[in-house]
Amino acid sequence: MSRKTILHMLTPLRHMSPFDVNMALDAGFDAAIPYTEVGLADIGNLVQDAIFSRPPDAGVATGIFIAGKDAPLALDMLGAAKKAMVPPFEVSVFADPAGSFTTAAAMVAKVEKALIKHHDRGLAGTAVAVFGATGVVGYCTAVIAASEGANVTIVGHDGIDRVADIAASIKERFGVVVEPADGSTDAYKTAIVRATEVVLAAAKAGVQVLSKAQLGSAGGLLVAADVNAVPPAGIEGLKVNANGEPLDATQAVGIGPLSIGNVKYKTQAGLFEQMIKAKKPVVYDFRDAFTLARELAK
Repeated sequence: MSRKTILHMLTPLRHMSPFDVNMALDAGFDAAIPYTEVGLADIGNLVQDAIFSRPPDAGVATGIFIAGKDAPLALDMLGAAKKAMVPPFEVSVFADPAGSFTTAAAMVAKVEKALIKHHDRGLAGTAVAVFGATGVVGYCTAVIAASEGANVTIVGHDGIDRVADIAASIKERFGVVVEPADGSTDAYKTAIVRATEVVLAAAKAGVQVLSKAQLGSAGGLLVAADVNAVPPAGIEGLKVNANGEPLDATQAVGIGPLSIGNVKYKTQAGLFEQMIKAKKPVVYDFRDAFTLARELAK
């Protein structure tokens, strides 16, 4: 008898993202059940309800998806879910809060491809500045890039205090170093861009982070990428569908949000599909997303 594939979708927010529900069902799950306002303390009981209601060999047909808008909390929830397993009663778990893990993975993968193709180099040793680093996508982008050996600066639009705290938490949690920087004025942002080789814009939708003039002053800039598809662009002059085309007034190439979004979509769908097809329970976070995004990026 074939078993239904069931995905239990957990979020600390009032609503589960319709985007994630659609993605899960389109990827092939028979059922996707949302649970809202879930706290970290709730994870263990929910996971054990899921694992003990089916025999051990049904573990691969049962999944937990962790959503929300807080990357550290999602990772803590993922850890709590793993801890709640009682072998041989285990299920698959995938964390992707606000799509940030798959979006960040897609962004860094596309930038890496552009560096290799246009500049014959990778991320290791490359100076990377992440704007919008206090957001969930920016956070994950910084961790992935730093883990690949980039020299990462995370830029705070409201000063250095919040990004300094984030830098400290990244070092404590992941053992990688990112440098905080104050980006609260145009002058500060210009100085940061002039010292960087890759600009990653992960600010909230509809906010311009950098102007053409600021980009034009960055003589060493190689790649600029932006995840914001809502006008105005986060990086002025960067087209939404840019896929490695020259960026006006610079020697850099641009990666637009639609190019990143295409890889993000395929990455999230691909991880859902891998959960369904797995022969044993799997656990996925942003590192697994980046592994797949690297294969998908062109």
